[in-house]
Amino acid sequence: MNAPHLRVAGHVSGSRTAHREIDYDGVQSAARELLWALGADVEDAGLEETPRRVADAYCELLTSRPFRATTFPNDGYDELIVARAIPFHSLCMHHLLPFQGVAHIGYLPGRSLIGLSKLGRVVELFARDLQIQERLTTQIARWLDEELEPKGVGVVLEAEHLCMSLRGVQKHGAKTVTSALHGLVRDDARTRQEFLALTTRTSHDQ
Repeated sequence: MNAPHLRVAGHVSGSRTAHREIDYDGVQSAARELLWALGADVEDAGLEETPRRVADAYCELLTSRPFRATTFPNDGYDELIVARAIPFHSLCMHHLLPFQGVAHIGYLPGRSLIGLSKLGRVVELFARDLQIQERLTTQIARWLDEELEPKGVGVVLEAEHLCMSLRGVQKHGAKTVTSALHGLVRDDARTRQEFLALTTRTSHDQ
């Protein structure tokens, strides 16, 4: 992989996401130093390419693809639109270990609809970062609020964290669930119950 020395991440047309640069050569050097600090024989043939592979892996895990948030005029649809079980993976900013799971996203449209495939791209945009699940949940919901100006937004994330299942309490299979509800999805009881029922049903079916 011929990666550039510096890479800009986190861009999407029309968004307010932050830009972050990765020093590819610096990641390789840091990976080599980490191996040495862990007591590994950095001259071993099996570890010769490990720093490069680590740099490639982190660049991939922390790079979101730019996209255009395609929207369409709403011709009068006034019910919930829900995309369920969108797979995602991210990196825990506390341990640099992955967490992965599914996102359930719903919104009550105002004047605009968004292409359904773009909901998955929005999840990826914020997931490919050093994250905590709570912030990831609110970032997705805030983005939809700002870009679509809907009547309501709901986001629920379910994820397993390797920092919990592989270390510490070592509870394999434990899921963390977070939610962010805005507008009528939060304030209107019928809409909130409908959204949560849809996402809960998906969780139980998996």
